[in-house]
Amino acid sequence: MTGTTRSSHDLDPRRRRALVRSWRRGTREMDLVLGGFADAEIDRLSEDELAQYEALLEVPDTQLFKWVTGEATVEPLHDTPLFARILATRAN
Repeated sequence: MTGTTRSSHDLDPRRRRALVRSWRRGTREMDLVLGGFADAEIDRLSEDELAQYEALLEVPDTQLFKWVTGEATVEPLHDTPLFARILATRAN
């Protein structure tokens, strides 16, 4: 997989930005984790979940990678059902 498999033509500008940012993280590993999640779920996120996701996109890749791999404990602000869904999407 080299990038998004989802068209963004039906997304509002906020969701388009989140989709692009998901695939342009800086590390390939996080591109795949967040990009894969965004491809599958970005159009289904509630406004609250979208805000949580945008906050997660602000976390540096090095920290996110540690959370995804279990090397570090997820900060309480980001330890949400949404983050659990991201991890579940990665496992599929």
